[in-house]
Amino acid sequence: MATFSDPNIPLKSSKKILIALDYARSAQEVAEMGYSIAKAMKAETILLHVMADVAYYSTPGYMPIIGFSNFNHADFLEMIDVEGLKKAGMHFMERMKHHLGDDTITTLIEEGEVADIVIKTAIHMNVNIIVLGSRSRNWLEKVFIGSTAVKVLDHSTVPLLIIPVKEDSNSQ
Repeated sequence: MATFSDPNIPLKSSKKILIALDYARSAQEVAEMGYSIAKAMKAETILLHVMADVAYYSTPGYMPIIGFSNFNHADFLEMIDVEGLKKAGMHFMERMKHHLGDDTITTLIEEGEVADIVIKTAIHMNVNIIVLGSRSRNWLEKVFIGSTAVKVLDHSTVPLLIIPVKEDSNSQ
């Protein structure tokens, strides 16, 4: 029988919450809810944004970083390269961290398939809970694109809190 002093049993010494964010208007709501849970648990907070595909960010209908400032999509399109997107992503994450008012929050920008990177980051960072938002999509988007939340749910061994968010008709 294993005891708490058994060196073969890894123990999580600190609590950590990973909050995965995209640039949708709902990101602020997801971050605030995840952060309030982290504070209640006295857990370390990690904010993560995954850059899936540079081409995705260049579509005219995509409005990133819309939640916090007067965002100029034309200026953003000039930054469409990986380094420019990383800088924009870090700027967004730092603004989110500032909005939450906690300088101890860790911010991460990663590249790859979103669900896969969220799960790998959660395991690597040894987090207790993954928090992410899920917005309603039409049936065609569900069939062809799928849902990041569903993909994470299907493959994660880390507990997951999915926050349902509603998007207005102008955002994606």
